[in-house]
Amino acid sequence: MRSARTAAPRALTASGLVSPPPRGSCFPGSAEAAAAAAVAAGWRGQGWRGQLDARSGVPGAMACSIVQFCYFQDLQAARDFLFPHLREETPSGALKRDPSKSNWEDDGWGTWEETEPQEPEEDGNSCKTQKTSWLQDCVLSLSPTNDLMVIARGQKAVFLVPKWKHSDKGKEEMHFAVGWSGCLNVEEGEYVTSALCIPLASQKRSSTGRPDWTCIVVGFSSGYLRFYTQNGVLLLAQLLNEDLVLQLKCRTYEIPRHPGVTEQNEELSILYPAAIVTIDGFSLFQSLRACRNQVAKAAASGNENIQPPPLAYKKWGLQDIDTIIDHASIGIMTLSPFDQMKTASNIGGYNAAIKNSPPAMSQYITVGSNPFTGFFYALEGSTQPLLSHVALAVASKLTSALFNAASGWLGWKSKHEEEAVPRQKPKVEPATPLAVRFGLPDSRRHGESICLSPCNTLAAVTDDFGRVILLDVTRGIAIRMWKGYRDAQTGWIQIVEDLHERVPERADFSPFGSPQGPSRVAQFLVIYAPRRGILEVWSTQQGPRVGAFNVGKHCRLLYPGYKIMGLNNVTSQSWQPQTYQICLVDPVSGSVKTVSVPFHLALSDKKSERAKDMHLMKKLGASLKAKAPNLDLIETEIKELILDIKYPATKKQALESILASERLPFSCLKNITQTLMDSLKNQELESVDEGLLQFCANKLKLLHLYESVSQLNSLDFHSDTPFSDNDLAVLLRLDEKDLLKLQALLEKYKQENSRAAVRFSDDKDGVLPVKTFLEYLDSEKDVISVKKTGEEECVALGSFFFWKCLRGESSAEDMCRTLESVGLSPQLLLSLLLSVWLSKEKDILNRPQSVRCLYTMLHLLSKMKVAIEETWDSQSVSPWWQQMRAACIQSENSGAALLSAHVGHAVAVQISNSLTEKKFSQVGLGPDSEALTDSWEALSLDTEYWKLLLKQLEDCLLLQTLLHSRVNPSTARGSSLQAEPLPRLSVKKLLEGGRGGIADSVAKWIFKQDLSPEVLKWANKERDAENPDEPKEGSSRGLSEMTEVETDLGAIPDLLHLAYTQFPCSLELDVLHAHCCWEYVVQWNKDPEEARFFVRSIEHLKHILNAHVQNGIALMMWNTFLVKRFSAATYLVDKVRSCLCVCDVGMSDTAMASFLSSCWDLLQTLMEADVSRDEMPVPVLDTEDAWLAVEGPTSIVELALDQKPVHYPLVEHHSVLCAVLCAITRFSLKAVKPLSLFDSKGKNAFFKDLTSIQLLPSGEMDPNFISIRQQLLLKVVSAAVQARHGVAKDRDSSEEAPSPPFEKDQDWPVLALDLAHHLQVSEDAVRRHYVGELYNHGADHRGEEAILQVQDKEVLASQLLVLIGQRLAHAVLRTQTREGLELLARLPPTLCTWLKAMNPQDLQNTEVPIATTAKLVNKVIELLPENHGQYSLALHLTEAVEAIAIPPL
Repeated sequence: MRSARTAAPRALTASGLVSPPPRGSCFPGSAEAAAAAAVAAGWRGQGWRGQLDARSGVPGAMACSIVQFCYFQDLQAARDFLFPHLREETPSGALKRDPSKSNWEDDGWGTWEETEPQEPEEDGNSCKTQKTSWLQDCVLSLSPTNDLMVIARGQKAVFLVPKWKHSDKGKEEMHFAVGWSGCLNVEEGEYVTSALCIPLASQKRSSTGRPDWTCIVVGFSSGYLRFYTQNGVLLLAQLLNEDLVLQLKCRTYEIPRHPGVTEQNEELSILYPAAIVTIDGFSLFQSLRACRNQVAKAAASGNENIQPPPLAYKKWGLQDIDTIIDHASIGIMTLSPFDQMKTASNIGGYNAAIKNSPPAMSQYITVGSNPFTGFFYALEGSTQPLLSHVALAVASKLTSALFNAASGWLGWKSKHEEEAVPRQKPKVEPATPLAVRFGLPDSRRHGESICLSPCNTLAAVTDDFGRVILLDVTRGIAIRMWKGYRDAQTGWIQIVEDLHERVPERADFSPFGSPQGPSRVAQFLVIYAPRRGILEVWSTQQGPRVGAFNVGKHCRLLYPGYKIMGLNNVTSQSWQPQTYQICLVDPVSGSVKTVSVPFHLALSDKKSERAKDMHLMKKLGASLKAKAPNLDLIETEIKELILDIKYPATKKQALESILASERLPFSCLKNITQTLMDSLKNQELESVDEGLLQFCANKLKLLHLYESVSQLNSLDFHSDTPFSDNDLAVLLRLDEKDLLKLQALLEKYKQENSRAAVRFSDDKDGVLPVKTFLEYLDSEKDVISVKKTGEEECVALGSFFFWKCLRGESSAEDMCRTLESVGLSPQLLLSLLLSVWLSKEKDILNRPQSVRCLYTMLHLLSKMKVAIEETWDSQSVSPWWQQMRAACIQSENSGAALLSAHVGHAVAVQISNSLTEKKFSQVGLGPDSEALTDSWEALSLDTEYWKLLLKQLEDCLLLQTLLHSRVNPSTARGSSLQAEPLPRLSVKKLLEGGRGGIADSVAKWIFKQDLSPEVLKWANKERDAENPDEPKEGSSRGLSEMTEVETDLGAIPDLLHLAYTQFPCSLELDVLHAHCCWEYVVQWNKDPEEARFFVRSIEHLKHILNAHVQNGIALMMWNTFLVKRFSAATYLVDKVRSCLCVCDVGMSDTAMASFLSSCWDLLQTLMEADVSRDEMPVPVLDTEDAWLAVEGPTSIVELALDQKPVHYPLVEHHSVLCAVLCAITRFSLKAVKPLSLFDSKGKNAFFKDLTSIQLLPSGEMDPNFISIRQQLLLKVVSAAVQARHGVAKDRDSSEEAPSPPFEKDQDWPVLALDLAHHLQVSEDAVRRHYVGELYNHGADHRGEEAILQVQDKEVLASQLLVLIGQRLAHAVLRTQTREGLELLARLPPTLCTWLKAMNPQDLQNTEVPIATTAKLVNKVIELLPENHGQYSLALHLTEAVEAIAIPPL
């Protein structure tokens, strides 16, 4: 046999398969001729990126291509698991994309010589080589549905499942990720030798073509065949032969292409060194389903034990052959009568008898040695199928089931159980002898693999000589050989021709005698040569090479040769299984690729009209990209090319490419399309493709429309008619007052809107490229529609049609007449008109005369046919006007929407009046017709809808104007949350926002501007003036406070007042404060470091007047945002840590102090609201008449009113804890555990629902708790006095936490007294300590005031005596001067001894004048009774103070 490189291309036979060469001429032709023909026909090996077509490869593709359809998420992890010795640090970015982008044309033909490549020399880098070629040493299998991949080596296996993942470019890509990994061996010493992934069909009728699940079949060296689920759960194990499993292959059901083809049954074939076992597919399918159900039931209940049906199999012992490496099960075949007689004569001689009907036989082909290829034939019915009991891998108990399933996952098994109960191997049935009938004898050649074609007629065999041999399976002969493919891997691709692409001009083109016969099928052989790293695609049987790719030297070519198991001739009719035919696994790039081959590559050059058309398409593409100075030459060349194309589908594709070109002017496009149209009309009617003819006609129609509109827009048309305000009022049917109101509202909106955004002028308004015009519009029959209905497309088309008309620069009448004549519906034109009007808001507001142009255009559109139905009456809603109202409702440009609604209302009234006059004139009512017209107008349902819409748009416009207004930037705070822009409003958004949508929008704007609650109250002063009965407390104070910021607010107070007037219910002050409170706390929750947001939220909460609303909002805030953080802060402070942790609570120390202070304010407000709610009624929430139809979420106020009343003692209990935490964090108190102040009842009641009734502490408290509480309160008082009256030097060295700038000063001594009351601590003790701390810090004037509150003044006087002694000791003993010693000598001895015992270092302020101390001594004498034990000491102190005060002479 000669080399394949001398093979000449052959034509397809009538059966769709490539015919064999005639006998005696094996491989005629030359390689150079085949290569030249391939290049001339435009066959390139370039990779093509696109979607696959299951029938005909790639639509529009001209050459073979490799398409990457999946990637590996972490292939290195699988390699490290299977090859532990290769585990090392590897760059994570190694598995990205395939670096080999070159194609077979870029390499010279000289690189593929006949000579064999030299074997690489063995050196010390074998481990490095194995790191890239490790996949060659593994057992690999991929499910044909691409839902499971198995990689196994030795005893280990990895199951990979696909997952969708976003790539770096943002596209979704499928990645294989490890789903399960573990050891599969059960017998000692066995290892995996073969594996298959078989998808099983779903039994549900609604299945879409995807398998129900995929079974993994694994063959072992022990002879066992085991079946697993995708999760590694062992379903069943079978020992059919006590020998090494060499190969597993599967055959699934295929619908026969011709009536004479034998229908093949499904089967699984297992090859052993001397036997072949075939398991019936139906029996296997039922057994696997039963075993899977058994596992599921065992896992669910643990007591089910269902025996699945036995497996039906046949076992053949292969004889007369030395070694077997691979096999192929051809299936059942029936000989022709001639072959039957020839076979009978060869076996039985001249006198052999034959049966009347040829017997059915199962054919098997093996490859190995002696013979190199063996052909076996087993007569059907000669032996009965063997029945094997399924060796269940699941037990009746759940534990056993889980244990057996997990043993494979974790790599451990129950050794003790195996030793206790010896495992008995199942009985192995003997094989039925089957002798080889004939073969291809070649003693020196050893076969390595065999790959059967999809139609079971050809097979590719590889050998150890580096040859690939093509076998004719039916005749048993070799028909072709390829040289130089050592270690080759082979596969097949079968492509079905698309019937719609055949040329209709030639009636004899179909091999079946009709223009549209059965689809032809072409087969291509794919050969991967790993030694050279190339992948080649060859046309069979004798065709040329049609593609070659450089893919790397370490890939694996996978060709399953089967699809989904479980289908039959009935169920397969409705199934469209999504399976691949062949794929290439590249471990270097970490990708899985498939090969796509167009059908036309199977055709010979002489008959490949498609190939010629593809060549012309390439030439056309080059012409469209070329820059030629002479457009006439380009136009002529393009005309010739498109006329030479034969296929209608290609012709259509060529015209689409031409029309999509940006280089060709409009005149060229029109001329080329007209030329193609004329050529089609000149052909015979029978040979003209109707679809192509209609396509050309539609495109010509669109081109003529483009030309007409462009001409109208280019005319110099200007309307010189003046347009005054009076004309505008008459046009819109408004009186002078309403017009002035509308103009003032629009002027404010325009001013604020111009500040909110900047728009650059667009000089291309009204200009649309012809390419874009054709992309947006579609013509079918007599109707033109818009293909892309997005906002951008509608605005572009609307600008092209109407913008010149709206500016008064084009004739509206001519434009409407032109558009109506081509079949554009009035509804579509109205939609385009409103799109451009609503999108050009700024231009429209600056050109009042545009309103008149819109009126004219809308009136003309309304007069078109089918715009307004003639049967429309006043009691029904017109779909025409409803469409316009819907566009206005959805628009976010409120100014343009309001103007268009006024125009629409005016046109609707004018048309309805004219229809009414016509109606009454026919009745003949005479002079009373005008009065009846007016009454009909009032009763018109459309008119009422227009009035409602005008009111809604006016409200929306005012609200949008308010939201566009901004405070002076100098006063704005710098938060990123406040810098985010507000979404624009529309009537639709407000209607869908619920009853609180309006207040919610305003609250978001207030948050962005950071307006204080006083601003809202001050802006509402005029409304308060209208209600003189309401009290005016604090109004003068609010006005005085607002004078400072009034200059920075600009027009905001006026706009707020207008909004209050426009929305008296939705923006009622309590409602607005409630929404502001909620908005601020929501934004604070996003960034807890912004403590001022929470503070401002509490301010709004306090401004809510109604206690019911205040109570509900406060409770919702506590439950939603605060209680979790509050509990975390409590437990964190209770840990006695030096500083608060941001990760534990989510905020810093400073923010924590403000948070706790605001929580205390909230709890106080909640208690006050709970007390006040019984004294005031529940508010009634009303809605403005124009907004009664609102739908959407429940408003915050409604939710607040639905809240349950709180349990006052529980709130008070939390308030005490919060106050304690505030004091600890405010003054950085050390070694204080707040929870230790409460007993078990108190601790258990914390952080519970405030509306629930909890068991709280009552009665007398344990003295130990009271002592701890008193110590804490005294520390708080000391820290508070130190913070307020401490001297500078002490304050500098103090560790006191700085007070946040937004935190108001708290009267901590008063708060400590209040806490003493709740904590059962003596209040008088706290007061005495407070007085002592004041005197200790030198604040004697405040101490005198605080003494009045003390009840036990004797104890206080004794404490103050000590402080006096410390002051005197510091004055006398501070310096050892002569004067001081003389003074000390004059004092009584007892007093001297007492002074020396005093410690002046305890004094916080030693700079107190002696005169002030004298007053304190006199105060103490007043407090002490004369019979008190320390009264005499006080008198002595008086003398001492006087002596110190009088200077010595």
